[in-house]
Amino acid sequence: MRVFVAGGSGVLGRRLVPQLVARGHQVTATTTSPAKLDLLARLGAEGVVMDGLDAVSVGEVVAAARPDAIVNQMTGLSEAHAGKPTMRNADRFFAPTNRLRTEGIDHLLAAAEAAGVSHVVAQSHASFNGIREGGWVKTEGDPLQVVEGTKAISHLEAAVVRAGGAVLRYGGFYGPGANDDQVMMVRKRMFPLVGGGTGYTSWVHIDDAASATVLAVEQRAQGVFNIVDDEPAPVSEWLPYLAKCAEAKPPRRLPAWLARLLAGEMVVGMMTEGRGFSNAKARRELGWELRYPSWRQGFREELA
Repeated sequence: MRVFVAGGSGVLGRRLVPQLVARGHQVTATTTSPAKLDLLARLGAEGVVMDGLDAVSVGEVVAAARPDAIVNQMTGLSEAHAGKPTMRNADRFFAPTNRLRTEGIDHLLAAAEAAGVSHVVAQSHASFNGIREGGWVKTEGDPLQVVEGTKAISHLEAAVVRAGGAVLRYGGFYGPGANDDQVMMVRKRMFPLVGGGTGYTSWVHIDDAASATVLAVEQRAQGVFNIVDDEPAPVSEWLPYLAKCAEAKPPRRLPAWLARLLAGEMVVGMMTEGRGFSNAKARRELGWELRYPSWRQGFREELA
C-alpha cells in the first residue's frame, strides 16, 4: 500500500517507517523540519515538510501523496516545540500536542476525505491515565481520567472512530531515543518515588508499538486498541527496577504533599493513583505478538 505517515521523523515514526518499508509498503513521511528530510530518506520513505496545524499544507501534501492509508503520529513533545520537559506546568508543555490532537487531526481527516483515503490510524495515549476508580487495570471500554490533556485525546479518538479508523492508545514509550531524559533523571536521582508508589503504569517498547501499528494499517482495523505490554505495574516496582538497570542508586522518596509543591499534581496523581491498561483486545483482534512482553525484560536489555 501507499502509506502516509504524518510525524514520520518523531520517536515512533523513526521505528515505524522502516517496518512499513520492510513489508513492501511505499511510505510518504512528514516532518516539520527540512533538516530531517535526509533522515526520512535513509529510513526508506519519501520525506515531505508539512505543518500539521495548517489546513492548506496538510491538504496539499496528502493530495500529492495519494495514499491508501494515513497514520497520524504527530506530536509536539520535542524541545523545539514544547520547550524543556516540565510536569510542573503540564498544560503548557502539552499545549502543542493538544493542538495537534484537535486542530491537527481535524485537518488530517478533512484531507483524507478530500483525497478519498478511507482508512486512518491515529496515535493516542494509555500509560497511567485510566479513570481513577475501580480496578488498577483498564480496558478499552473504561473511560480515561478527565484532565485538560484528556479532552484533546477524547476529541481525537471520537473523530477517528467516527471516520471508521483505528485509535492506538500507546503505553509509556521506552527504547532508542524514547525515554533518554527519564533515564538521565533516574541516574541523577531526580526522579523520586512519591508516596507509596501505588499508581500503576503501562509501558510499551517503541518497536512493539510500531509493529502493532503496521498490523492496524494492514488489517484496516477499526475502533480503539490499548497498545501496551503484558505487565501493568505500580511505580513502586518499575521505578526501582529501572534505577537498577540504569546502574543508579535507588530513587529518593518524597511524601505526596511535598511532591505536589515541587512537581505538581500530574506527577503525584501518576505515582499514587494512576491506572494501567490491558492489551487483551490488541492481542486477540490484531494478532499482535510482543518482542518485549514485559518492561522487566525491555528495561534490562535496553540499558545493558
